[in-house]
Amino acid sequence: YGCPWIGMSDDESEELTTRSRTKKSNSEPLVLYKPRNLGERRRSQPIGKCVLNIDGYSYLIVASSPEKSAACGSNDEASEDIPPELKVEKQGNIRAVNTTKQASFKILRRSTAKNPHSNKPFSIKDDKSSVSSEVQSDNLNESIELPEACDKAALKLRQLLRLLKQGPVEKELIFSDLEYAVQVLETCNPSENSKGTDVEDELSEVEPDLVPTEVKEWLTSTFTKQINASGKRKGEEKRKFRSVANAIRAGIMVDKLYRRMANAMLMQYPPEVSKLLKSIDEWSFDIFMLNDISTGSPLKYVAYELLNRYGILRKFKLPSNILEGFLAHIESGYCKYRNPYHNNTHAADVTQTLHYMLCQTELMNWFSDLEIFAALFAAIIHDYEHTGTTNNFHVMSGTDIALLYNDRSVLESYHVSSAFRLLKQEEYNILQNLSKDEYREFRSIVIEMVLATDMTSHFQQVKTMRNLLSVPENNIDKSKAMSLLLHCCDISHPAKPWELHSRWTKYLLNEFFRQGDLEQKLGLPYSPLCDRNTTHVAESQIGFIDFILEPSVNVCCDMMERIIVCNSLGPSSACAGAPKPLFKKPWKQCIQDNRQRWKVKAEEESKSRGEDGGKEE
Repeated sequence: YGCPWIGMSDDESEELTTRSRTKKSNSEPLVLYKPRNLGERRRSQPIGKCVLNIDGYSYLIVASSPEKSAACGSNDEASEDIPPELKVEKQGNIRAVNTTKQASFKILRRSTAKNPHSNKPFSIKDDKSSVSSEVQSDNLNESIELPEACDKAALKLRQLLRLLKQGPVEKELIFSDLEYAVQVLETCNPSENSKGTDVEDELSEVEPDLVPTEVKEWLTSTFTKQINASGKRKGEEKRKFRSVANAIRAGIMVDKLYRRMANAMLMQYPPEVSKLLKSIDEWSFDIFMLNDISTGSPLKYVAYELLNRYGILRKFKLPSNILEGFLAHIESGYCKYRNPYHNNTHAADVTQTLHYMLCQTELMNWFSDLEIFAALFAAIIHDYEHTGTTNNFHVMSGTDIALLYNDRSVLESYHVSSAFRLLKQEEYNILQNLSKDEYREFRSIVIEMVLATDMTSHFQQVKTMRNLLSVPENNIDKSKAMSLLLHCCDISHPAKPWELHSRWTKYLLNEFFRQGDLEQKLGLPYSPLCDRNTTHVAESQIGFIDFILEPSVNVCCDMMERIIVCNSLGPSSACAGAPKPLFKKPWKQCIQDNRQRWKVKAEEESKSRGEDGGKEE
């Protein structure tokens, strides 16, 4: 309605428009009833046509007199009755409404493509007069079952809102548009499906065409209730996509129930442990407190918590009970020799430090899920069954493992070999659901990372990474980056707050002194820092910080910055001149504070030794 039909006066057009608003049902076509005083006049006019533009799509509409309307049909012979000037190329079926005593119009075709240059959302254009005007509503009473019904309802509401802003609108028009919109919404969201259910966010972007036909059929038949034939409305003979959407909702609900059941099967934490693990993302995480409240099982809880947080249990289908048994066995292996330093608490501390580096610097975005899994696993087992003595001691004393590994990275080879031998046992095989390719990649990463914790490879690792960082291109090898990262975490306790670092120093020196006592008993020369009578604790820590720790941490920090920048810019970009990413570096202040404290203690030790020497003289 609102179309300036050819040959009509304004009064006639208004009367025709008023009558056209009357509709019987949603499924009936829109009919223009013949005005009482226009019969002869309309019969003398040729068939009229106009083009209707809606949101960039154009529709060809043909109006016919009662005689023409009665003669028109949907077959080819009927289409020949249309005058030549109105015939169009066939892009779809030509349809018209059969009537006997009433004029009518029908959409003959719709454009196949949307016009991107269309500015007006809704206009009607006549062939001869080229008159264009906006209309109040589209009044194309298509079935509410069609996929385009939602778009049409939205269009009606938008136009109605615009008209309301401009001034008063007829009550009938408001009622008609709102009724249509309500029917469309009720069709899209049936009451029986909407009661007691929430629309899942996961379905907001789902497109019907993305779901294969066989999947639709299976989901519909499995997860939806079948409607009796007597209860079907018109248009529901074919399965609608909303039924599939409801089935997908049901699938999501099943998945959530599965996750809840899986979470119920997870290892349960004591309340105190659960509370402390909330601060596991902090650099100053107190691993000693966790050891106390967990009754000597810090590694089990830290490892399980992190593997669960990163989604490793779910992504690689790690059986919860087998993982719990594996971690308990690993923890007992760390306690085998009752080492003061290289024990389960140290393994838990290194694992938590690695987590901080991955999480707080966003470095984890550079790694795949399998690489993150391998990195955490390497941290967990990197000192498994440590003997409390150094590689040099094993070589000098000729132990069995030194002979087995040919004096090269003796302990590191033993740690990773023992861990994978444990995985060969079915009751501890947490990798049972990995594919062969995943297992080979996983094992390769773990071996390289653990072997890189050998201190004899320290300077070579730092030098190699410096060389890689000296060129502008992003050519950092992932395996070398992961190895350096674990190595820095392994020696990171001087970069922790003093309360933690001082305790670690005490435990490490006690372990060294135990080895020195054993070397004296075996008649072997003392290893460095193993003679309890001559070792200067403060000076040794200052030297370790200045020559080992700080240079390593600085290179590792530069490496992480380069990786994060290049990962955001893309592999083909030059990353050297890009601005550095912003992330916290709490270790810098801790290193400075600890160094200063050791310098004060070194002066005190020096004065104490001087006084002792004066007394002896």
